[in-house]
Amino acid sequence: MNESSWGAPPHTGPQAGYWGPTDQGPVQGAAPAGPAYDAPKAQHTRPMPIVPEGPAYGGDQDDDRGAARLSGPLFRDETPQAPPPGAVQQNPEPMPDAPQPAPPPQKKSAGRDLGAAIGVGVGLGVVIIASLFVVKAVFVGVIAVAVVVGLWELTSRLQERKGIKAPLVPLALGGAAMVVAGYVRGAEGAWVAMALTALAVLVWRMTEPPEGYLKDVTAGVFAAFYVPFLATFVALMLTADDGPWRVLTFLLLTVVSDTGAYAVGWRFGKHKLAPRISPGKTREGLVGAVSFAMVAGALCMQFLIDDGAWWQGLVLGLAVAGSATLGDLGESMIKRDLGIKDMGTLLPGHGGIMDRLDSLLPTAPVVWLLLVLFVGSG
Repeated sequence: MNESSWGAPPHTGPQAGYWGPTDQGPVQGAAPAGPAYDAPKAQHTRPMPIVPEGPAYGGDQDDDRGAARLSGPLFRDETPQAPPPGAVQQNPEPMPDAPQPAPPPQKKSAGRDLGAAIGVGVGLGVVIIASLFVVKAVFVGVIAVAVVVGLWELTSRLQERKGIKAPLVPLALGGAAMVVAGYVRGAEGAWVAMALTALAVLVWRMTEPPEGYLKDVTAGVFAAFYVPFLATFVALMLTADDGPWRVLTFLLLTVVSDTGAYAVGWRFGKHKLAPRISPGKTREGLVGAVSFAMVAGALCMQFLIDDGAWWQGLVLGLAVAGSATLGDLGESMIKRDLGIKDMGTLLPGHGGIMDRLDSLLPTAPVVWLLLVLFVGSG
């Protein structure tokens, strides 16, 4: 324990060691200055300090100069006395750190509410299956609603985080029209609706001041392509004679790919796949996605698709795993740029609609094209 543990640190310099006056004038509580204590002579004369027999200010209070009192241990093996109430310790001797108990081992967490996620997933699956196999037009309406909600989430986050005002009204109307045109008029109808939606975005934005026009319309055209145009390929699949089974195959392969990546990556994942984009994704998870999707693809092509073959399902599953992973990474890149974790909070355990469409949207044209090449447009 150092000497300043219970009082002020020792003074150094020309005023240290006594309460005499300085060249700045007399000191409070000291004898009146005289010739022997004039400032010029005090610089060359160091009289012995006069120790008062009692406290200068009465009681145990420290003087206002912070001088050390004659208290505290004289030797290191003496037990120090506790400081008076309100006293401030200066340079206290550090106490040894007390041993801290080891933290209990933490269980590996999946990172989300699995109960809510499974419940919402099952509910969505029931709605999709019921609308898909009862009336095709109802399922087209489900796609259109998902597109509009996804556009609302995307444009809202762009405005909140980046100040980009992509016009929602022409996007929502054009996006719904795009899905319907793809189902009714095929690929040509989808392309025409996409072009008209882009034109509507350009014109709609002209009603506001020109500042930020370029970034707003660019974001609007991007949103029109990213959400409704890619979703139109699901409607194109539905137009085939076995359209519901093609759409079901597309949904199953995408879900199985995501599930395989999630399960294998959570259990065995050690090597990051793209740490700068999505730190949670691993190479082991990608292997799980490919394996699960290829097995599911072989089964679906063999038993669900007319004139399909198991080897075609292997190719289809491999392509789905790749496109679903890229789609997930693509939206992760968008969310990192925006500084958000989820696009929305509409689906407990999942985030928003866009957080569920991230793998589906880029996978739709891949599945549509491969099915056309393997078994025709039907």
